[in-house]
Amino acid sequence: MSDHQPAQATPTASATHAANAAHEARPTRLEHDCIGTMEVPANVYWGIHTQRAIGNFTVSGIPDSAHPQLVRAYATVKRACAEANAELGLIDGDKARAIVAACLEIEGGKLADQFPVDVLQGGAGTSTNMNMNEVIANRALEIIGRRRGDYAVIHPNDTVNHSQSTNDTYPAACKLALIDALGPLAEETKRLAKSFHDLADRHINDVTIGRTQLQDAVPMTYGQEFHAFASFLKTDLAELERVVPRLMSLNLGATAIGTGICADLRFRKTATEHLARITGLPITAAPDPVAAMTDMSAYIAVSQTVKNLAVHLKKAADDLRLLNSGPHDGFNDLNVPARQAGSSIMPGKVNPVIPECVDQCCFMVFGMDTTVTWAASEGQLQLNAFDPVMIHALLGGIDLLTRAMAMFRERCVDGITINAEVGRRYAAYSPSIAATLNDAIGYEHAADIAKEAAVSGRSVREVAGERTDLPADELDALLDPIALSRRLGQTCRERHE
Repeated sequence: MSDHQPAQATPTASATHAANAAHEARPTRLEHDCIGTMEVPANVYWGIHTQRAIGNFTVSGIPDSAHPQLVRAYATVKRACAEANAELGLIDGDKARAIVAACLEIEGGKLADQFPVDVLQGGAGTSTNMNMNEVIANRALEIIGRRRGDYAVIHPNDTVNHSQSTNDTYPAACKLALIDALGPLAEETKRLAKSFHDLADRHINDVTIGRTQLQDAVPMTYGQEFHAFASFLKTDLAELERVVPRLMSLNLGATAIGTGICADLRFRKTATEHLARITGLPITAAPDPVAAMTDMSAYIAVSQTVKNLAVHLKKAADDLRLLNSGPHDGFNDLNVPARQAGSSIMPGKVNPVIPECVDQCCFMVFGMDTTVTWAASEGQLQLNAFDPVMIHALLGGIDLLTRAMAMFRERCVDGITINAEVGRRYAAYSPSIAATLNDAIGYEHAADIAKEAAVSGRSVREVAGERTDLPADELDALLDPIALSRRLGQTCRERHE
């Protein structure tokens, strides 16, 4: 090796020995499953099934704990099942109380770091179910003064998972998690609709031009334009409220494929009743438990409802970008709040960054819907194995859209101002308003007036005053932009709201 070539650093024998010793000294407990035995870190609440899943599923880097709604909901399901098992005498009352206590801690946000399994996992959610069973079992053992891993006393499968399967508890938790996530989305939808209503109220009498195919059409008010956005959102809010009851038909006690194998025949009814009482929701048992195992229609309904909201949100963001365009060489109808410099090279340029961010969030939601559609269509034979990707996509999309709507409202919609004089000029000089003269002078004559107005740059009112015999007051009435915008009586928001 040349004297000028840098030497490569290599660990000394003593350093390597120290590292190996530290690794060997790390406390573990030995657990077993149907595959064999494995060491599990002694300081964690999960067990061998979770430990295997950590090593197997290494794709997204996103753990189940990234979806706290799902973790909380699963603990709630396990609590209801423990109470049902205790009521039916299927597990010991003291053990059930310890399990319930552990579930309540998880529902309250404790032990969140104990759910490390990747959200994209094979096994239809079995790893998440076993992760939950193991954490609850080990915490319950601690509560009664036992050591973690003492499964002869409280077992993840025999005790915590009694009368249950992944295939009935995981979808139940997913549906409860979706109900939890849809609440904040509905609230943000309501808030954004109110912001657009309020904006519409402030501009009831400010006229501008409506456009079709991006071309000038006929007059409308800014209030009507903003109110349309609010009306979209009001419809979306109603749809969000309608989809929630579809998530309340659960399949507890149906176990593996919907036949109820390994479950006490009384468990289905009792567990469903306990879960309804705990959640305060009108939860019912699915009428056909076998069909319910592969019926993904509730997920599809949620996905489509959220996607439709994203479509409406994107339209509002896109329209605001267009109306804000310019300002010197574009529409310049209105101004969205300036949030940051828009160029690294062009001084003074400001971009509509908030609507652009909203658009990107909507694109992600469209991807969510595609994922759910494909996954929901893969329910071969008696099980759909792809609940994990559906709930990950749905919870992620819902949370993203909830935050996007809050950002849109706070940093864009609430700060919009209009350029009233620009809007009035657009309305007065649009050749298309010559359409209102059709009944009085005929389409052909009106078309000639529109053409001359467009070529000369004058208003239709001015040209019509020269080329028709209609009295001035009649022309003023026929071509009044505000009157034209309210042919159907629209102003803006419903006053009773």
